Amino acid sequence: MQIVFADLQDSIVALSSTNSPEAIRRSAGVLGKVAQLLEIPFTVSVAPRPDGPGVIAELPEAPPFVRGGPCCWDDQAWREVIAAEARKTLVVCGVTSEIVVLHTALDALADGYDVIVLVDASGGMSERTENAAFRQIEAAGGTVTSVASFVTGMVRDFTTPIGRQVIAALHGLSG
Repeated sequence: MQIVFADLQDSIVALSSTNSPEAIRRSAGVLGKVAQLLEIPFTVSVAPRPDGPGVIAELPEAPPFVRGGPCCWDDQAWREVIAAEARKTLVVCGVTSEIVVLHTALDALADGYDVIVLVDASGGMSERTENAAFRQIEAAGGTVTSVASFVTGMVRDFTTPIGRQVIAALHGLSG
């Protein structure tokens, strides 16, 4: 499994109408902490912006892949990094759900990956259009869920040292 944080940039996250920018930041930050705790590889893919990538501060440090279009899958360098991991589950979150999340999820599914989209670490242009994108992802075979559900599906024992750190990180989801 590997995680892609897509277009989680200050100027883009601020455009979300379906999930508050603060909630997206919290959820993405918790997901980043959990990825580091569980040693899950992740990438940061960004849209070109006049003032530079402007990645949200809540994400773990990583060099961003700047792509030219609406889909991470179209970025050859990014796709090579994903393929090199040889992990066939891609966890996707980002803004907007109707653009980068949708197209990346559909292309990954078409290329044989299992895809999980995390709704609370994503944001859309409107509830109606975001829900249509999520239905399209599910119809293509993807899974749409939350950060908490995703993480607790992997870590089921909160009494271990890692489990205690994971549940502490999940407490950060509350606003």
